[in-house]
Order: sequence, then structure tokens, then C-alpha cells
Amino acid sequence: MKNIFIAILIVGFCSLKGQDFKAYQFYDKKGKEVKTKKLVKELADYDVVFFGENHNSSINHWLQLKITEALFAKKNGQLILGAEMFERDNQAQLDQYLNGKFDAKTLKDSARLWNNYSTDYKPLVDFAKDKRLKFIATNIPRRYASQTAKEGLASLNTLSEKEKTYIAQLPIKVTLDTPGYPEMKKMMGDHAEGTKVMNFISAQATKDATMAESILENVQSGKTFVHYNGNYHSKEFGGIYWYIKQKNPNLKMAVISVFESEDPDLKVPAKEYIPTDFNLIIPADMTKTF
Repeated sequence: MKNIFIAILIVGFCSLKGQDFKAYQFYDKKGKEVKTKKLVKELADYDVVFFGENHNSSINHWLQLKITEALFAKKNGQLILGAEMFERDNQAQLDQYLNGKFDAKTLKDSARLWNNYSTDYKPLVDFAKDKRLKFIATNIPRRYASQTAKEGLASLNTLSEKEKTYIAQLPIKVTLDTPGYPEMKKMMGDHAEGTKVMNFISAQATKDATMAESILENVQSGKTFVHYNGNYHSKEFGGIYWYIKQKNPNLKMAVISVFESEDPDLKVPAKEYIPTDFNLIIPADMTKTF
């Protein structure tokens, strides 16, 4: 009877061990696992950190918050935060909230917040508010990116001088040398017209160039600027990263890219994996926020 009981315990233990689920794993550029403590230590040495995300990934957003909190402690508060999810012409409203002059409802009513703001970005903004950090609205107002997609880059020249302050300085350089842009062209398909394709890519470029300019205008010596953006805006060292490099190649920048995996052990994917400085692997079936 005693042996049977021991056998049941062993089977139960093995079953529990088989259910040791992994929620995430960081890897460096060479494919070596990186613990979060070491990740934070290394990130603290950079001028700019791009934390890529899948917009609807709950674990992605949680890690952004926890890594930011740890970086704040590591650097004794020497952080600046910024995000794609806030547009330049809403900086005043965001500042009012950070300074305590707006409550959450007033911010929601006066700024163009994303639908998943309350679950995914409000914790980051509230952290900045609590710690009195700058939080930069880096992105181009979406109406100008939409205009570019429909009418082309040259149409931005017709904007007023006030409107032009919300976008990167014109003319914005658009080239297929930028990592990720050839992929966008391929996505459009061979049947798409050349002008339509370039307008689509140019719209992306207006976002990337504007976010790059916003970061360059606000980066400070001795502080780490942590920027939250969709993975595509910095993957393969393209997008925002590429535009900053054109202006200031001496800035020390790190990119955290995100990849989904079906592997329960979250090993580095065998296909479609182009690593950056740090690479976050998350389960493909991780809970989505929308």
C-alpha cells in the first residue's frame, strides 16, 4: 500500500512538472537566454531603448511596465518615456494629466487615446505621473499619415506652419533601403500601382520619421529614453531606429523585438526570425487584450 502511495505521488509530481508553462523568454542577438535582471542592467547603458510590442499582447504590455519600473530603480529615476500611441498634437493634454491638472476622464475626452489605453498604456502613463517623468507623445497625428497614404508625401507641403510642427521636418526621405519597407512593398502585391505602393510606404515613413525626430528632440545625456512602439516600427533595426541613425549615428540604441512561438519552451523560432539586440519570445496563444 505504501509503495502504491509513493507511486501515485511520483506520477502526480511528473504531471505537475509537465505543466510548467513558460510565459516569456528573452534572448540576446546570438540566441543566448537573458534573465530580466541582466537585461535591465544592460539596457541601463543605452541612450534609447525601443521596446517593440504586439499591440494586443497582455504579457508584452506587462513586461513593458515591469522592465520600466526596474530600469527606473537601476538608473535612479534617470528615464524619459515616449510612445507611438500618443500623437504630437496631444502632448499638451498628456502633460496636463501628468501634472495633475487633468483627471483620467478629461484626458480621455480631450486626447485621441487608443481603444486599449486603459488596459495597456495607462499603467505606463500613471507610472510616469507617479514618478514625475516626462512622457513624450512622439507620433504624427494620424490624419496626416492618412493624407499621405491617399495623396502622397508632397501633399504635406500644403499644410500650415502650425500643422507642420506636428510632423517631422520636410522633406521626409523615403527609401526602400530602410529595413522593413521592401517587405511592405511585397505585401502590397505585384498588382498594386507604383504610386499607391509608395504612398503607403511614405505614410509609414511619416510615422517613423516623426517618432525619430520626437525622440531626438527630447533625449538627454545620462538618461535612457524608453520608447514603446509596434514591433514593425523598429524590427530589423528599421523604422524609427533607421531614421535616428541618419541624424545621429552616435546615439547608443537598443531594440527589443517580439516574436510569437508555438513551442512551449519558447525556443528561438527556426523561421522568420531576424534578431535585434534583445528578443522577446512569447506564446502564440497568450491572452490578448483585444
